[in-house]
Amino acid sequence: MELKPSAHADTFARDHLPPPHAWPRLLFELPELAYPDRLNCGAELLDATIDRYGPDRPAFRSGAGEVWSYGGLRDRVDRLAHVLAEDLAVVPGNRVLLRGPTGPWLAACWLAVMKAGAVAVTVLAQQRAQELATVCAMARVQHALCHVDALDDLARAEVPGLRITTYGGGAPDDLLRLADRHRAPFRAVETSADDVALIAFTSGTTGRPKGCMHFHRDLLSVADTFSRSVLRPRPDDVFAGSPPLGFTFGLGGLVVFPLRAGASALLLDQAVPRRLLPALAEHRVTVLFTAPTAYRSMLDALGPYDVGAHDLSALRRCVSAGENLPAATWQAWYERTGLRIINGIGATELLHIFISAADEDIRPGTTGRVVPGWQARVVDGSGRPVADNEPGLLAVRGPVGCRYLADPRQEEYVRDGWNLTGDTYVRDPEGYFRYVARADDMIVSAGHNIAGPEVEEALIRHPDVVEAAVVGRPDERRGQIVVAYTVLRAGATLTEEALRTFMQAELAPHKCPRAFVFVPALPRTATGKLQRFRLRDLE
Repeated sequence: MELKPSAHADTFARDHLPPPHAWPRLLFELPELAYPDRLNCGAELLDATIDRYGPDRPAFRSGAGEVWSYGGLRDRVDRLAHVLAEDLAVVPGNRVLLRGPTGPWLAACWLAVMKAGAVAVTVLAQQRAQELATVCAMARVQHALCHVDALDDLARAEVPGLRITTYGGGAPDDLLRLADRHRAPFRAVETSADDVALIAFTSGTTGRPKGCMHFHRDLLSVADTFSRSVLRPRPDDVFAGSPPLGFTFGLGGLVVFPLRAGASALLLDQAVPRRLLPALAEHRVTVLFTAPTAYRSMLDALGPYDVGAHDLSALRRCVSAGENLPAATWQAWYERTGLRIINGIGATELLHIFISAADEDIRPGTTGRVVPGWQARVVDGSGRPVADNEPGLLAVRGPVGCRYLADPRQEEYVRDGWNLTGDTYVRDPEGYFRYVARADDMIVSAGHNIAGPEVEEALIRHPDVVEAAVVGRPDERRGQIVVAYTVLRAGATLTEEALRTFMQAELAPHKCPRAFVFVPALPRTATGKLQRFRLRDLE
């Protein structure tokens, strides 16, 4: 695909796109994916939404009860964009790192970077100095907008030439004070639809993060496929969730999707389950985005259906992604709340969810079917499709595709025009896809292929098991044996022998763990994804 003329004065991002032969095939078959050549996603999500719905509707809400209207949000975003372009001399194409707690101001900064034609580099408030230094070096970041409470690690990263502008501290040169000096509307830079808008870094589940470059049209494409066709939001919806905005699951679910629909989002810092549940009730949240582990944690605080300790009567949509959703968790949530969790698989490389199902189309234990606008199939190691009900590698293509930032792993992820996600899946004859394991999480023991997630799902069916992770341990006789790292419920006194007896009743003998390791917590990324590679390193 030939790229349109760029609006970027700083051409680093486009210069470091993968070579054309390494791109996946892109699909724009739906009429809503026919975007104009010149497109600025910040203007589309904000100005165009105001044109449709007016400026007075609520856009962002904070946990403290503050509500920003769409008109108020645009006013703040335009002032911030003036600071970027005039006070900080940010030119279109410059990379701007965004770091701070989830909240309306962080989202406003992201929208301002979009309207100014710069490239947002989203990072997590939990990332440490060395991680930040690596990200800044890879993306050649020149500017950073950073909340004062998240400054220490960024300062310790000692990034050469980085200009850090803080906000939230009240200093004379604070970003928000600089913004107060500007009053005029900001005309969004007329970026190309295929100018890079975002560099998102993978969360490091394999220990090797990669920079994923996404275009302005990509941010709208995920809203106009998954959100439009599966989630089906309404203008009066209130979105909330636990994923941070530095995670594309959170950026889509808490900023892009609600703004595209004219809805509002409750942006909470520290949205852990014990704080999320009361916030859902207080703010009458209707659409929830979080991970399977959070749903399982929240179950402990919920009473029986209709007589629970927290009022979830406003909630109508629950979305789960980030890792596999066990059927047992889906069923327990449904029995307790009457709500069907919308499961889905996405990837930082593809920005958001591409396989999912909602309402009566949901089949617990499966991820769902291909989202309209996307294609998916299951292939063997040579890229040939396998028969239904046979396991293989998941291959996907659609309006968004993998574009790594100057990374040779591009040609591992993209083959024959398809994105290979690294997941092992099975497709049934009715088009439902069932997750088996990450391709590198398959355990081969005495000739048997054992999917770690299947064993983990059996483990968490035990009432005293809160979390579990299964990996292979090298073994001279069997090649590998199954080892279960297990987190027990507080106060539980479960023994290894008792858990082994339970598992023998749940699974075939060759799948049962031969060793159990009880641990206080499992290693996870800042986005909550399990880092099995750290457990494999221990083995």
